[in-house]
Amino acid sequence: MLAVVKSLALAGLEAQPVQVEVDVSPGLPCFDLVGLPDAAVRESKERVRTAIKNAGFDFPAKRITVNLAPAVLKKEGPGFDLPIAVGILASTGQLQGERWQQCFFAGELSLNGDIRSIPGVLSMAWSLKNMEEAGDHWLVVPEGNGFEAGLVAGLQAVPVKSLQDLVAFLQGERHIEPVAVDLEKIVRTVPVESTLDFSRVRGQHAAKRALEIAAAGGHNVLLMGPPGSGKTMLARSLISILPPLEPDEILAVSRIYSVAGLLTREQPLVLQRPFRAPHHTASTASIIGGGKNPKPGEISLATYGVLFLDEMMEFRKDVFEALRQPLEDRQVTVTRVQASYVYPADFMLVATSNPCPCGFLGDPEHQCTCTPYQVQKYRHKLSGALLDRIDLQIEVPRLTLAELQQEEGGEASARIRQRVTEARRRQLRRLKRFGLYCNAQIPGNLMPQLCPVEPAGLKLLASAFAKLGFSMRAYDRIIKIARTIADLEGSDRITDLHIAEALQYRFLDRAYA
Repeated sequence: MLAVVKSLALAGLEAQPVQVEVDVSPGLPCFDLVGLPDAAVRESKERVRTAIKNAGFDFPAKRITVNLAPAVLKKEGPGFDLPIAVGILASTGQLQGERWQQCFFAGELSLNGDIRSIPGVLSMAWSLKNMEEAGDHWLVVPEGNGFEAGLVAGLQAVPVKSLQDLVAFLQGERHIEPVAVDLEKIVRTVPVESTLDFSRVRGQHAAKRALEIAAAGGHNVLLMGPPGSGKTMLARSLISILPPLEPDEILAVSRIYSVAGLLTREQPLVLQRPFRAPHHTASTASIIGGGKNPKPGEISLATYGVLFLDEMMEFRKDVFEALRQPLEDRQVTVTRVQASYVYPADFMLVATSNPCPCGFLGDPEHQCTCTPYQVQKYRHKLSGALLDRIDLQIEVPRLTLAELQQEEGGEASARIRQRVTEARRRQLRRLKRFGLYCNAQIPGNLMPQLCPVEPAGLKLLASAFAKLGFSMRAYDRIIKIARTIADLEGSDRITDLHIAEALQYRFLDRAYA
């Protein structure tokens, strides 16, 4: 007898419908599985066989053929255990009724018949809701994935704990309530969490101001200074002044973490802005995404948050040069032989660096031991093309003794966050109709319309452009920074004062001029 069970296969962040065709016919006992499965799918034969027996059902001593269609789509992961088991039970008459034909199944089986959580359920639910094939279907998922499946409004997500419970539900012998999660209510009750507060940072008022501008406009930042000047502490404090995630942003980030397998029963949702800080030994694939079975990289996991590269010059050059295209396009395409996957990469880049190999170039308290050639070679790791994409380049000098002995560090993050949130609201009102949410995203063709500069500001910018030799990309980014400064002040137009402050944040451009 032939049974056709519906399931889903992940392809990047999206899920594609898969038909699990199970045929049980007389013949020598064997279990064939075809349809371009990977190793985890091929191994499902033994898990399914043992789980069916230990759950109290009969495993047929016949010829079993399972086809995962369409055959051209690569099938990965253990999520096909559950639909294969349902197909075998239906083909052998052990599953009564037709309810199973109205369901999509995804889940891993343990040997005792329990159903284990799998990655990517949130993306499956999101994609299923938008499929024509979905109709009035249920999505049957492991109990541990029930919360994330229930985040998608308008979808009937049924969590099941074991194969016995699933069969009882499909035969109408047991009622399982579909999961429905009120995301708006969760967002309203989420406290802002941060391990560092700006009030703990002594001195460095110019760097704090620059980070406030970066947070308000979503701009990229490079902090350069000698060891011990507070670069890392400043960068890690940035997350405390970013505005809270909106509900649609929470879902978008959680989808990425779901596909990466980083959502757990204890943390089924990403409620805080991501702060990703990979070590400088990280490979290009781990930063950008990819691998044998492509997964989102650090730049995708940092979406709507911060990617922090501490001591950026210590990373391999090919790693941070690979950031150039994602910084511009805010997405990354991972291409492999089987397919191409597009992952979001809408992040703020925050990097720190010493000014030279020894770290003391320009430090009045320590003598630099590097030769001019060593300094040049060190800084040339950061190409002009990547430097152009870093909006704010800040010099962070060593603190004086008086600054270190201050009893208070300054404004608390909560007050700064209020200003940042209000500036973001102003931007959203202006940019929402273009599908944008912060100034850093404004494309060049919309600059004249969205970033009007007063004549005095244009004159000052033209003078600086002629003297320092800015690229056109740097020219646009200076105007975007000035637009953010104006938003922080509540101004609709960009004045020469806003341009003058924005020019101060191109430290390396001025240093190389």
